[in-house]
Formats: sequence, structure tokens, C-alpha cells
Amino acid sequence: MILNREEASASLEWKCSQAFGERNPDEELQDVDIVSAIEFDKTGDYLAVGDRGGRVILFETVGGKNTPNQHISRSELEKQMDFTSTSHPEYRYKTEFQSHEPEFDYLKSLEIEEKINRVRWCAAPNGSMFILSTNDKTIKLWKVRDQKVKKIKEMDHFPFVSSENTLLAEKNFMNEHNPPSFAHGYHLEWTENMATKIANVGNSVHARCQKVYPHAHDFNINSISNNSDCETFVSADDLRINLWNLEISDQCFNIVDMKPSNMDDLTEVITSAEFHPIYCNLLAYSSSRGFVRLVDMRQSALCDHSARILRDAAESHGSKSFFTEIIASISDIKFANDGQHLLSRDYMNLKLWDIRMDSTPVATFKIHEHLRPKLCDLYNNDSIFDKFECSVSGDGLHFATGSYRRDNG
Repeated sequence: MILNREEASASLEWKCSQAFGERNPDEELQDVDIVSAIEFDKTGDYLAVGDRGGRVILFETVGGKNTPNQHISRSELEKQMDFTSTSHPEYRYKTEFQSHEPEFDYLKSLEIEEKINRVRWCAAPNGSMFILSTNDKTIKLWKVRDQKVKKIKEMDHFPFVSSENTLLAEKNFMNEHNPPSFAHGYHLEWTENMATKIANVGNSVHARCQKVYPHAHDFNINSISNNSDCETFVSADDLRINLWNLEISDQCFNIVDMKPSNMDDLTEVITSAEFHPIYCNLLAYSSSRGFVRLVDMRQSALCDHSARILRDAAESHGSKSFFTEIIASISDIKFANDGQHLLSRDYMNLKLWDIRMDSTPVATFKIHEHLRPKLCDLYNNDSIFDKFECSVSGDGLHFATGSYRRDNG
């Protein structure tokens, strides 16, 4: 893994690859058009984007996939491999659909906005795409598939057909002259009923809501994560984590409950939850106290007491200030594909953990250290509560996370 900042800057060059959509210089940016969630599928061939307007937009790679029956010569395959290794992937718009609409909870007098908080790709059997999307309260499972568009195309009114096919059509023999014949003994006949045929003229993309998982969270949903068993997923809010079966939308199991009997005793909240990429029984979730808990769901039905805690001992014994607890809150966690390493992101740092070592991270990347003298100003304008996500590349060699523009810092 690239753990040295100098090595990373020398090997990577960041630049804008593509931009989607057009906006006039005098046109104001609409709040509903702001991206709120983004997720690649495991192959990297598809990209799902959610926005504050409740829409999910899908993109696909250009020329990156071949159908199973498509024959490709060795020279063409070598050209594709050379092109792929020397060029950036290019995506094109595939489709979009309205996932969520604004709602109003009349019992709590609460308006539920349509903004997409998370999108997650599910296993894709039979060539279809399945996507989980969620806003603050409701999770939905969407099925997206390509459908062939067929068009009726007219044929000649008096076509000659082989006599072998006339068993399927009404026979109308020619009266004025003998039908043409051939040496093998067959003769040609024509019918009036075969005037049309159906031809494929293209593909269209159809999105359909398969399941709706409602009314399971009293607080806003902050994360969803698919299990490696391809059958279950979890959803997490500030105080609870629920386990769902993809096929059952009216029942879930509460596996983590951090709500105290008296809310005055509340000391931390759940900020993110993520399944292990290999072992379906392992689940990690982070908290506002800067802890990452790793639980084995086989040990207990309620997993909040039997957990292995990853915490940075150096920060626990360091100097404290008014802002210490605020900046220690973890906003996002992600497993690497090897299942042994985990990323956590708090306001100041990005940390890489080996889940076999629970007292100290393998590496710490100081993202916002230059903002430490300005914590008081950031607190006054609430910027200190901003949340940043993190991501690991498929090969586990690179990490990505968010920050502010340097010229505004």
C-alpha cells in the first residue's frame, strides 16, 4: 500500500476526466441537482449517483464490455488491452429514475426530504442490476434491466416461401401459371397472411421498484451495507442497526441498540456501519466517540455488548481540549477488499487499521492539520460538524477522501 504522501503525489496525477450535464454561466445551481451519494459497482463498469432531488442516475463505461457471444480476434483484444492501460475510463449516461419523493410524517409533524443518503449495488443475477437507495427514513430496492425495443416491419405482400413453411400459414396457390419448381422437387408458394414481421431496433432501460423497507428507523438513516452472502443487508441510524433480508420488506431484526433508557445518559451515536467483504458474520460500525466496533453476529442476537473495539491509544492519552470529542467523531468507515484492513475518517485524519491490531492504526494521514488553529472559527460557523467519506481502490493501493478547497481553507 502507498503510505507515504510523497510517493503518492509522485505516482498519481489528479485531473478532471469527465463532466456530465451543461449549465449556462448565468444559471444558478439548483439544490435538487447537487450530488448527495455516489457508488461504483464491483466491476467498475457502472456508476450510480444519487442527488438531493431524490433521483438515481446511472452511468456505464464506453466500449468496456463485450457480449458473451461476440467474437473478438486476438489483435483486437490486444488493442483493447493497450488502450485500457493507457487511457482513463470513459462513462456515458445510461438512465435515471425517481427513487424517492418528499413526504410528511403527520404523527411527528416532520417533513421527510427526498435527498438520497446512500446508494449500494447488490448482486446482479441474470444480467439485471439491483440497487439499494435510501433517504432519511425509507429504503428501496430497484431492479434495472435492458429491454429490447421491437418494431413491426412490413414485408412484401406476395412473398415466395418454401412449401415447408406453408404448414404455418394459409395456402393461396397461384392460379394463372404454375408455381416455380426446383430440381430437388420442392416448389414455391405465396401467402397473403405473412405481411409483417417483428424486428429489434434497439434497447431501452427500465427501472422498477422491487421492494420498499419502511418504518424501521426513528432517527435518520446514515448508512446501508450489503452482506457478502448476497441475501441480507444492514441499515443504521444514530442509535440502532437493523438487519434485513432482501426478500422480506415487512420484517427486520435489531442487532445493535445504543439507545439508553434515559436519553440524558446518551454519550455516543452510531455514525456508519459496514459489512466485512468476505465473512458474512462480521460487521463493523463507528461512533461519535472515535471508536470502531467489530462484532461477530454469531455470538449474540444483540451485538452491542460483544464487540472488539479499535481505538487510537495515542489520542486517548493525549492532551484534551473543548474540540477533542467533536473532531474525534468518525464520519465514515470502509473495508479494503482483502478484509484485513479498514479505513476510518474523522474530521482531522484518515486512518488505516489492521483489524488484528486494535490499539493503534497502521497509518494516519493528516488531512486537516492546517485547520487546527482555526477550530474555533469552524465551530462558530458549524463547519466543524461537516462529514467526509472515504474510499479504497479495488487493488487496495490507493485511498480517497474529501476535504475543502485549499484557497478557501
